[in-house]
Amino acid sequence: MQILDFDSQVFLAPMAGITDKPLRKLTAGFGKGNIVSEMVAINALSRKNPKSYRIADVRDEPYPVVVQLVGSDLQLFDFAAKLAQDLGAHSLDINMGCPVRKIVANKSGSYLMTDMPLASKIIETVVKATPLKVSVKFRKGWDCQHVNAVEFAKMCEESGASYITVHGRTRSEFYSGRADWNIIGEVKAAVKIPVVGNGDVGSVTDARKMLEYTGADGVMIGRAALGQPWLISQIDKGLKTGEEFLPPSHQLVKETLLTHIKELVNYYGEKIALGLSRKYVCWYTKSMRDAKRFREKYVHIDNLPEALKEINLYFEEAKE
Repeated sequence: MQILDFDSQVFLAPMAGITDKPLRKLTAGFGKGNIVSEMVAINALSRKNPKSYRIADVRDEPYPVVVQLVGSDLQLFDFAAKLAQDLGAHSLDINMGCPVRKIVANKSGSYLMTDMPLASKIIETVVKATPLKVSVKFRKGWDCQHVNAVEFAKMCEESGASYITVHGRTRSEFYSGRADWNIIGEVKAAVKIPVVGNGDVGSVTDARKMLEYTGADGVMIGRAALGQPWLISQIDKGLKTGEEFLPPSHQLVKETLLTHIKELVNYYGEKIALGLSRKYVCWYTKSMRDAKRFREKYVHIDNLPEALKEINLYFEEAKE
């Protein structure tokens, strides 16, 4: 079952502060996959907050971008959906799964799984506001005593969602423990629209197992893609061809990291890019030799030329 109007079962998950334009560009450059933006707060977007407006503006990106919206106000959702369309969104996703306290306290994200009438009105509002396809991302439930993903999925379908993404953890679990793939399978069996499974997929093998086990139509990759922007296209290709992939060479990791930092500089400027690069350095060098020492040194560097020099030096030593 085709999910969107391009040929991939694999999605890069929306991650706040991570799936920005530099990462989207890098990920898309490796090959096929569905690219989702950081979540965009509709309240901030309605105020034309420069940061939120910039996140939502994907007009100059040559690959399709699913723009994810988060909030709870119906009027603002109507406005934000129309604005996102004008700003180049290929399709829209509504965040009904974010577990973060400040999002939930605003009656957004995972909170909406506890208020199905409001969630339904939000979906209907966005579907009515724009001709773009509208999807919904949600979780297993609020907690283990309130698992309602199947009922929630049926509501999403009835309210006009084109497809849904289910994270196999409850809000109370955040990202701990193992994702429950059984609930993804139950959701798939309960609705006719496409279902994307999310949780504990980090390789071609994992993706194939999830699709076979749950019957889902696609997979969404989140934390596993951190420091591995090639992973989305690898999984896409692996599902189509049956190929498995060897770990990337140190040279590829180094070149990709340096390119990523360059894109961060182009987008944010040197000062902000240097600060952001610290988390990416940790992710790219995870499990590499002597990485802890390198990371501890890198986080104290206060200028970009020295940072780039240290990266080159580390990778030269790591390949010996």
